[in-house]
Amino acid sequence: MHSSMDDSLVRRPSGVSDSTVEALGKLSEALETVEQARGHLYASHQLVGRADKLFADAAQKFDEAEQAAWADRIRTEVIGLNVLAGRWTFQVVEEFDDGYWTTVRDLERAARDKLADGVRHVYEAELKQQRITPGRPGHEAVPADR
Repeated sequence: MHSSMDDSLVRRPSGVSDSTVEALGKLSEALETVEQARGHLYASHQLVGRADKLFADAAQKFDEAEQAAWADRIRTEVIGLNVLAGRWTFQVVEEFDDGYWTTVRDLERAARDKLADGVRHVYEAELKQQRITPGRPGHEAVPADR
């Protein structure tokens, strides 16, 4: 670690303790994990939608192959089937967004606003400050145009 401070990385508001910075950093990490989960949920939403279209294509192919019974089964048993009780995936992502995701984001922002004047990523900025090698290419504190 380097003790040289680069003022362009200083984000910590006056009076914020190390333990508060660490707690906010952990809270931010938890939020980032929820954001990843949300991305996977949306990816699943899109994949299931694509699969539904492919099932329709398969049913059409079974019709063309004179396998109407299989085409009918696909159309009645699979196409339009809820992925969860009473829900298609768009309903799942809407409920997730309106409930869990919104609650987590609001809580993280409220904690950051109250405890660190709204400043984001204080922990990470200080970690970068500790780990860069001043003057070494690729270790700049911020882009040169700032």
